Amino acid sequence: MAWCAAFCSWCFGQAGYKAPKTAWSPALFPPGRIVKAALPGMVMGLYFPSLRRIAHCGIVIGVKGEWCETVEGNTNVAGSREGDAVMRKLRHKRTIAKYADWL
Repeated sequence: MAWCAAFCSWCFGQAGYKAPKTAWSPALFPPGRIVKAALPGMVMGLYFPSLRRIAHCGIVIGVKGEWCETVEGNTNVAGSREGDAVMRKLRHKRTIAKYADWL
């Protein structure tokens, strides 16, 4: 069972935000929340062509040039979306399909 979106929602709840509250990663990217630039606190989404949708998400915690440092649930060292851990990851911006601002 995928839980990356539930992890993002839990993080926002722990920080005192009432939303988002979802376990489905595409729901984190409604049109009114989409932004072009990555900033700390933004939700990032990875598009999976085989599923034809955003299928993994995490929270941007830093931006360094063309790279985003993220914290992600349901991942592993290899970067799988079917992982077993919460991890910090370094992702190139070109691999990220969308950013959403829930702050």
